[in-house]
Amino acid sequence: MEEHTIVLIFGAGPAGLATAACLAQFSIPYVIMEREDCSASLWRNRAYDRLKLHLAKEFCELPHMSYPADAPTYIPKDQFVKYLDSYIERFDIHPKYNTDIKSCTYDEGKECWISLACDAVTSRVVRYKSKFLVVASGENSAANIPVIPGLHEFAGETIHSSLYKSGTAYSGKNALVVGCGNSGMEIAYDLATHGANTSIVVRSQVHIMTKEIIRLGMTLVQHTPVNAVDDLLVRMSKVLFGDLSKHGIVRPETGPLLLKEQTGRSAVIDVGTVGLIKKGTIKVLRNISKINGNVVEFEDKKESSFDVIVFATGYKCMANTWLKNGESMLNNDGLPKKEFPNYWKGANGLYCAGLARRGLAGIAIDAKNIANDILSSYDMHRCETN
Repeated sequence: MEEHTIVLIFGAGPAGLATAACLAQFSIPYVIMEREDCSASLWRNRAYDRLKLHLAKEFCELPHMSYPADAPTYIPKDQFVKYLDSYIERFDIHPKYNTDIKSCTYDEGKECWISLACDAVTSRVVRYKSKFLVVASGENSAANIPVIPGLHEFAGETIHSSLYKSGTAYSGKNALVVGCGNSGMEIAYDLATHGANTSIVVRSQVHIMTKEIIRLGMTLVQHTPVNAVDDLLVRMSKVLFGDLSKHGIVRPETGPLLLKEQTGRSAVIDVGTVGLIKKGTIKVLRNISKINGNVVEFEDKKESSFDVIVFATGYKCMANTWLKNGESMLNNDGLPKKEFPNYWKGANGLYCAGLARRGLAGIAIDAKNIANDILSSYDMHRCETN
């Protein structure tokens, strides 16, 4: 079976939905497909209970629709999901769920993208022909767990942060969190406040900020050089948190906003974790060297036994497993080759949305850029065919 469309979007998370909404504003035909059975599955099914958006709502809106006037400044995950459902309804978006792309190749002769997609429910394979292709499958396609000697023989429980919900079940247990990003730090806090004996592996340098400090920075940087804003944010952080290096947390030389711009690494928004680290309630440990049974050995040769290890070690982008002609846009890790602001466009009508680690604000920019670029080519194509 074969279907034709102008634009094929793969992924019905925020990036895919935003792109669909922007295309709808221009009445450009599209098909949006999603391998899961719902939109935004990361938010619905793979987010811990206490999660809120780490940035203020004004930096987290999708194009053409604001949050309700009574929405809190920092949106809880359940309210964000409701916002996405309202977004889908408002822009009349109808994703094809349970549909997974098996391969996607550019046909030079026909000047179009040929995509093979399989319906997981019926096992029916559909061949799509599209003038444009948008990769919106996300940075968080598959859980990433590092290779550690002895991990497969660990006697306790191992879980990726995408499956973690609450620390309720771990009260009184020895819990180790691997990863010191926002998820890792917040999960460590959640475990500790639910009575787990909690440790966290801090593998890299990290900025610790508050929601208010980051909100101020993101407001100021619209009118002030980023280096000056970063200097202010670091000074404020030092006053508030003091010297954290003696607790095993080292601040990067590059400021938090510039670091995010250059590498995609976000500052950690403290939810109370730092206070528990200072009290000794949460222990900071070095990177893991190996595991023996339920005993974990660290790089400084210290050993401790654990009942559970939570890996807050991020995700892998899987676009390269099905996209066969993406060399103009994506590297071997499935992430954009080009830097901001030109990372979203490849050759032959290929685009990506939400792959540049710039959060929901970056997704909104991507979606608008893609729709505007497709509009200019689409109008030209229609003129040539009339």
